[in-house]
Amino acid sequence: MSASDKLSVPIRFLKQSTYLLLVFGYLVLTSSATVAQQTPSRVDQLSDEQVAEFYRKAQASGLTEIQIEQAAMSQGYTLDDVAKMRRRISQMRTQSSRTTGQIIADSGIVRSLPDNLSRPIRDSLVLPRLDTVRKPVVFGASLFQNASLSFEPNLRIATPQSYVVGPDDEIIIDIYGASADNYKLRVSPEGTVKVQNLAPIFVSGLTIEQAEQRIIGRLRQAYQGLNRPGSGTYANISLGQIRSIRITIVGEVIRPGTYTISSLASAFNALYLAGGPNPETGSFRKIGIIRGNRVVRTIDLYDFLLRADQRDNIRLQDQDVIRVADYDVRVELAGQVRRPAIYEVLPGETLKTVLGFAGNYTDEAYTASISLRRNTPRERKIFSITQDQLATFIPQRGDKYTIGRILERFENRVQLTGAVMRPGEFALEPGLSTVKELIQRADGLRKDAFTNRANIFRERDNMDMENIPFDVAKLLRGEVADIPLLRQDSVVIQSVRNLRETYSISIEGAVNNPGDYAFINNMSVADLIAQAGGFQEGASASRIEISRRIRTDTTTSAVTSTSGTSLNTVQIFAFSVDKNLTVGDEASNFTLEPFDIVAVRSAPNYEPQQRVFVSGEVMYPGNYAILNRSERIADLIKLAGGLKNSAYLAGAQFKRRGNLVAADLRTIMDNPASEQNVLLENSDTLYVARRSEVVAVQGAVLNPVLVSFEKGFRIDDYIRQAGGFTENARRKKTYIAYQNGRKDVGRSSRVESGATIVVPFKPLDSNRLTPVERITILSVLGTLTLAVANFFK
Repeated sequence: MSASDKLSVPIRFLKQSTYLLLVFGYLVLTSSATVAQQTPSRVDQLSDEQVAEFYRKAQASGLTEIQIEQAAMSQGYTLDDVAKMRRRISQMRTQSSRTTGQIIADSGIVRSLPDNLSRPIRDSLVLPRLDTVRKPVVFGASLFQNASLSFEPNLRIATPQSYVVGPDDEIIIDIYGASADNYKLRVSPEGTVKVQNLAPIFVSGLTIEQAEQRIIGRLRQAYQGLNRPGSGTYANISLGQIRSIRITIVGEVIRPGTYTISSLASAFNALYLAGGPNPETGSFRKIGIIRGNRVVRTIDLYDFLLRADQRDNIRLQDQDVIRVADYDVRVELAGQVRRPAIYEVLPGETLKTVLGFAGNYTDEAYTASISLRRNTPRERKIFSITQDQLATFIPQRGDKYTIGRILERFENRVQLTGAVMRPGEFALEPGLSTVKELIQRADGLRKDAFTNRANIFRERDNMDMENIPFDVAKLLRGEVADIPLLRQDSVVIQSVRNLRETYSISIEGAVNNPGDYAFINNMSVADLIAQAGGFQEGASASRIEISRRIRTDTTTSAVTSTSGTSLNTVQIFAFSVDKNLTVGDEASNFTLEPFDIVAVRSAPNYEPQQRVFVSGEVMYPGNYAILNRSERIADLIKLAGGLKNSAYLAGAQFKRRGNLVAADLRTIMDNPASEQNVLLENSDTLYVARRSEVVAVQGAVLNPVLVSFEKGFRIDDYIRQAGGFTENARRKKTYIAYQNGRKDVGRSSRVESGATIVVPFKPLDSNRLTPVERITILSVLGTLTLAVANFFK
């Protein structure tokens, strides 16, 4: 196979099998110890993890595609191995795309960046600022601190026609038509490319367009009529892997030095790698690009920052030098501008130009005058700059310009609030200069306006407030002179509603929605009841009571004392209203007044059903309604059908609101007139237990247990069965708790089945020493005594 044939591998096959050849490249690199022991069919024995690892290692091997293929074939790999590996990787790509949405990238990239390029430096640790004072920022400094803005060249666009070819550039020649061939030629250090059987072609220093013409001219020696009409053979020349160049950045930058960058990189890309101009000392407007000891371009970053103008962002060449000069004049703009910052000023630029850098004034800026603080050789000096001076005023180094905010006041405003149709702010102008004209401009008064008195609040010359009252009704009728208005006057016309309590009426008792309601004139009792949702089921319509405030000092219905003064504080009215809200004759002309309270009473014998619950050893356990207010526990037993034979009356438990009531059912059944036969209340519960055959012993005993009941046993007998008292038992406080809730104190109390014997514990005495502590203290005292005696011998 000739060298020409080796270079003319079909591009389509390379793209389809790139990932396959990369895998075999890794196998070749690792086959020295294993290939002699394996068979060509070992591709089937590889796991998916091994295939993925082979793919990653092959990408990092550095071999070209042709070298990988040739090396794989020389090691004994067959076309079957290639086909099997293609299927394996294809399956992995399909599974990866289904599970993660990611596909193994095709490595057939025509153009790529060199591997030895300089990369931007990023701080891995950002320490918090210790100072809390916000310093003014230098305009443009944040441009090179933006991680998402690197100005890297785009490799996916066509090769620029002005690109200058140099050593290490890769030129791809694709011949198609009557003849088919493909060449990948790298420019030698001498600046030439070599096509087989043709003389070297010098292309260094030429643009890509000039190099294309020179190469095609030379190729016509081997391909007659190349790229000429009717020849049938055509060639396309493009740039493959591009070279790297070295440039130097000096001056006032964050990281000066020499950088290796792509030959397609621009000046902004290089500045970004160096961190940009130093905000403390560097100029953002005088950045020189030096080529062959001659300044070929001066960059003003403000053109890009303010107008997105990239004319100065030229492509760099090898050995270019970028120099960032020191700034000459910087000024600070603070206050009401859109971008407060420190700006660099070039000769010939005025304060108006600098205001344009800052985006001009904000909407609330005071533009009549700008305050300037300027440094003099000895001290600072304050200037005031008017609008007429902006276009000619030349800033100087260290100037600080402060733009203030407009005052929170109006030069021609008057206000009208209160009971008028259109309250608000109005302009003091011809045709609106008096109070009457102001009210007319507001479309007049509302119906609820209080016309006897209104107020004008006026600001005096010393900024104190002055109140000027006037009669609105007389002023509108012309009975008094109209009042001229002044700037900042505020006219307030009250509403009659604001000069009284908020009117309301209340309804309570047996209605569905009791509460407070807004007062409405000419409202009757029936209207209020309907508004409250009507009567409840137990309401007594014949007993409705209204209580009313007494507004006068005397009343004919009030009872007076012997001294002649009224003793009543309210008036009481009583009416009857039927369920259909029809009032009687006496209430037909009665209307409610503000603050009336209507009370709807409930029927005397009406109340919701009250129920009690009985369970246990009764004939019919369950819930029972209380028939009347005189029913008692004995009556409940009768309602439940009586007791069963297994009922244990001494163990019956009667509870009210969850608390156990000590009641002896035996006494109640023997004597229903007993005081223990209490009246029933809603939700009471009665539980009649079966006879319990055990007695519980608890508390300060050695073995708290349940002991079987023995007739004739006393409390001491049961305590002995529990192991006796402990050392901290309060024996005299022993008591017995019966099942029905009653308790008895004393060891001579009678014991019944189901009872619980409780022996209390003595309280802990924190000041009392234990025997061990007493022995320790005595030992220490004895030792001290002997030591003192030996000391005085």
